[in-house]
Amino acid sequence: MKNFGLSLLSLWKQLGVNQKVSLIVAALGVAGGMTALILWSHRPDYQLLYGHLGDKDAAAIISYLEGQNIPHEVTANGTAVEVPSDQVYKLRMDLAGKGLPTGDGVGFEIFDKSQFGLSDFMQRTNYLRAVQGELARTITQLQGVRAARVMIVQPENRLLLTQEGVKSTASVFVDLGGGRLEPDQVNAIRHLVANAVQGLAPDEVAVVDNHGKVLSEDLKQDPTLGNASSQMRYKQQVEDYLSRKVESMLSPVVGAGNVVVRVSADIDTDAVTTTEEKYDPEGQVARTQTNTDNKSSTVESRGGGGAVGVSANVPDKANAADSPASRPTTTTTQDVTNHTIQYEINKVVTSTTRNPGTVKGLTAAVFIPPTHLVNGAATAWTDQERADLRNVVLNALGLKAAQADAVTIDAMSFVPTQLAQEAQAIQTESKLGVWSELASRWAGIVGAAIVLLVFLRLWSKQKPEPIPVEVLTLPPDVAARSIPSGSRVTPDMVNDLIRAKPANVGAALRGWVAVNKN
Repeated sequence: MKNFGLSLLSLWKQLGVNQKVSLIVAALGVAGGMTALILWSHRPDYQLLYGHLGDKDAAAIISYLEGQNIPHEVTANGTAVEVPSDQVYKLRMDLAGKGLPTGDGVGFEIFDKSQFGLSDFMQRTNYLRAVQGELARTITQLQGVRAARVMIVQPENRLLLTQEGVKSTASVFVDLGGGRLEPDQVNAIRHLVANAVQGLAPDEVAVVDNHGKVLSEDLKQDPTLGNASSQMRYKQQVEDYLSRKVESMLSPVVGAGNVVVRVSADIDTDAVTTTEEKYDPEGQVARTQTNTDNKSSTVESRGGGGAVGVSANVPDKANAADSPASRPTTTTTQDVTNHTIQYEINKVVTSTTRNPGTVKGLTAAVFIPPTHLVNGAATAWTDQERADLRNVVLNALGLKAAQADAVTIDAMSFVPTQLAQEAQAIQTESKLGVWSELASRWAGIVGAAIVLLVFLRLWSKQKPEPIPVEVLTLPPDVAARSIPSGSRVTPDMVNDLIRAKPANVGAALRGWVAVNKN
């Protein structure tokens, strides 16, 4: 080890000023590169802890992290906090236990502390505030929503109702930045709020974005299809559903992205109520029956006694002949029986109500590429293959074979769409991002290796400076007399050089021997 140190010291003494400066600069460059590489390799891998934070939540989270001596970084203009990736999930649980982040509004933690003496109105108000805050926090978790606020209006709970028909309503404000929400996401927000509030219907929830646009206006349900927007929306839903249905069946055969299907539906938007009465004269049914019996009988009788008293003993022929007692008596008794039957004619009453939305007719247009792969070779579509595809479309749409003219299948070359170009650009950017990340990781190592190779290359090119051998052959006293004063090399200098730098003397001797041989 000592010899190695002496050799390095000897080599250092042999170098000139410029060489020493170059060596020092190169050594500092290598040391700096290695130091930067070591520091970069020991830098923790930061990952997002929370994003889209308010000022209050960001301050509370940073204060907690500083109190625990946890390294962190604040990004996105103070709205996001990043921490080492190995501590993200633990910190989220710890912060959740402390109620952080709280969001822009207050949640159910308002009831964590008991407050005595509050009126019923204050209790209901706090509950409404808690529901609004929890809903706002939940909506903020949706992709594309930076912030949200929810306002709920409920009718007052009174014993005597002054206004009938008052319903609960809600308004949701979402901050989308420069993005937009899909109709499915807006519909999800409406149903989320409606199911969280008792007596609130989804159609009573208004969703407004930060651009002042009402996102929920076109999503209101209209079962009667009374307005034009409802009719168009229903027609679009039916056509999109049928188009996706047919396209999903043809994609495995034609190839994903090689088929385009558009369906046009003829929708009946009229609501019809029909009432029909039918009478069946053959279907008679006895409803009532009345029976009446009529019987008649006659009885004749003569008088058996005369007048009482003197007149009965006086013979008077005229009076005797005309007296009632001498006439016969007739008694008649009659019973009547009537049979009356009433029949009811069979009647059928049919009431039919047909709601709007019936599909009266369908037409479909299908685009396919002019060729398809058969055993790895591009082959044009045959008439039989097109007929088979048409039958598949007919069956998928529920059409009959007689309606084959309603489906058209055309083979055309596809032009790359803007969406495909954007997808390719995104893929290219992702590849560039991967390569740039790899380059950033290995740039320090490669730079340090290059500097080290340059340093070794320069070191290998350094050779001892030769000394004229004539100076070495003269005795010291002769050399001192023969060499003029003030010359570059003196005997003392040669002696010192021999003692300090024997390698130079060896190089001079080797050169002298080589010259003498020639």
